Order: sequence, then C-alpha cells, then structure tokens
Amino acid sequence: MNEKQLDEYYGTLSETINELVKLGYTHDFNIKDECVVCHKKIVTLSQDEFQIDKVYRFEGASDPEYQSILYAISSINNDVKGLLVNGYGISSDEASSKMIEKLDTNKSHNIMENTSIDSTPQRPNGERMLNAPLVEMNLDEFIKQIKTETTWADSDRNSVTIYKSETMRIVLIGLHENAELKPHKANGVISVQVLEGKIELAAEQQSTQIEKGQMIALQDNITHSVRALSESFFLLTLAMNNK
Repeated sequence: MNEKQLDEYYGTLSETINELVKLGYTHDFNIKDECVVCHKKIVTLSQDEFQIDKVYRFEGASDPEYQSILYAISSINNDVKGLLVNGYGISSDEASSKMIEKLDTNKSHNIMENTSIDSTPQRPNGERMLNAPLVEMNLDEFIKQIKTETTWADSDRNSVTIYKSETMRIVLIGLHENAELKPHKANGVISVQVLEGKIELAAEQQSTQIEKGQMIALQDNITHSVRALSESFFLLTLAMNNK
C-alpha cells in the first residue's frame, strides 16, 4: 500500500483511523527519540526502517488552534503497518532532529505548492484555495457561509479555515452569545481581530473585552479562553512555532 492508494479524505480523525485500520494499519505507534515504537507487536523502527505512506491533518472542532496529525506508517522488512497520532509539531523533547525531519516530510515542498481543500459532507460547497502565492478571502461571504451551515444551527459555534501554510493559519470563528472556547494554549503567536460582535479574552491573570474594529496579539504557550458577550465573528491568526 503506497501513498497514492490512500484517499485524501476519510472524514474526522476517528473515521480516518477506522478506515485505515480496515486497510491494514492496525498497530499503534509512539515516538521515542530516534525511533517509532509499537508496544503491541514489540517492534522498534528507526527512521530508516519505516516509510510514511500518508499524512492527515485535523483541526479541533471546539478549538481551531489545535491540530492533530495522523501518520500512516509501514515497514516492508518488518511486515508491519500502523498509525501515529500527534499534535501539531513534533517537539525535541519527544524525538531527535532526524526523526522530526522524517515526520515533517511535507514541509519543504508544501511551501511552494498551491493547496486547496475539496468539498466534504460537512461543507459541500466545493473546494477553496488555502495556500498559494496570493489567496483572496471574502470575509463577508465566509460569515454568510458559517451562518447557513447546520453546525451553526445545531451548536454554539462554527469555524472555517481560510488560509493554511506551514508557518501560518487563519481561521474565521463564529460564536453564539455566551459560547466559550475553553482554556487552552497555542503553539505560536496569535492575533484575534473581531469582525462582528464583542468577545472577552482571558489570559492568565488578565482579561480584556474586544469588539468590532479591535484586535489583540498574544504570545505563544499562554493559557487563554474566549467567551462571546454577543453573537460574534472573529479572525484568529496563528503564526506557527515549529521549533
């Protein structure tokens, strides 16, 4: 099974895992220094002993700043295929620099390639460009789109990623009144710009209210939360900390 034989889209993280298990990726891998380890089969693979067949990225529905990465891994010599799940960015505490380079296979060439996202069951209105030398973003149209989707009607929030590269992500987030993004950290510097409504952002011992026409910036790895004081839409820009 090589990368071309794996679909680009299976659904959510759990749905993708289930589909890949059906295709034989049945083992769970963890990172350990210069190796990936499968405790179930008692096998340890160095970076030269396995290949990455496919990489899938998933944004958290309740926390657009968080992204999980799912690696489909195989080793022909060891007759093993499995999955490795990790949050965005492999840290040096978990893996050696060689292993980080191995797991970040798409980094060098993705920067130069245009990236788009196809229509999905949750968002069937066709593909949109996420990364190119120039990406146009009609914020009013994105807000209208968010408001027409079932996620907005059925829950207290909805969001859409409008730009994504290896170094930056821009997400448009809509919150109903009193909806909250629970305390969390971002792996990079963020800015928050309110387009409609009014929100309250709490960071450590400080809290501030931001309304239309205002924005703030927050350093990386600072725990913060957001609450909508009225129905609100804001741009979240995340500059990735890929160290």
